[in-house]
Amino acid sequence: MAKPILDDELWAIIQPLLPPPKPRRARYPGRKPLDDRAVLTGILFVLQSGIPWEMLPQEIGCGSGMSCWRRLHAWQKAGVWDRLHEVLLAKLRAADRIDWSRVVVDSSSIRAVGSGQKQDLTPQIARDQVQSTTS
Repeated sequence: MAKPILDDELWAIIQPLLPPPKPRRARYPGRKPLDDRAVLTGILFVLQSGIPWEMLPQEIGCGSGMSCWRRLHAWQKAGVWDRLHEVLLAKLRAADRIDWSRVVVDSSSIRAVGSGQKQDLTPQIARDQVQSTTS
C-alpha cells in the first residue's frame, strides 16, 4: 500500500485549527459535508501532483476537485494556513530543527523607514533644466 499523504501526527496538529462545520438545515439539508481529513488529503494530492482540480481522481475518496478547492478557499479565508504555519514553526523551534544559516530577509517585504537618502538629479537632467532656464 502507498504511503498516506497525511499521517496521524500531522492530522492531530491540523484538526484543531480547522473551523467547525456549518450546521445543517433541518429542512432540505442537502448532502452531508465531506470529512475534513479526506478533503485535506485531496488538497494535498492536487498540490503535490500539480494536476488540475477537476482531474482529482474519485477513487481516492476525497470528493470532487471543486469541493476540495472550495474548502481550501474557505480555510484560507478563515486563516487556517497562517495559524498552521505559526504552530509548525513553533514546534520546529522547540525541537531546534530550524537551520538559521539558511534564513533570508527579503528587503522588498520590509518597509524602508524614511525612504532612504534623497538622490541629486542626474547630470543630464540638471543640464537640461539649467539650459531651459537660461534660454
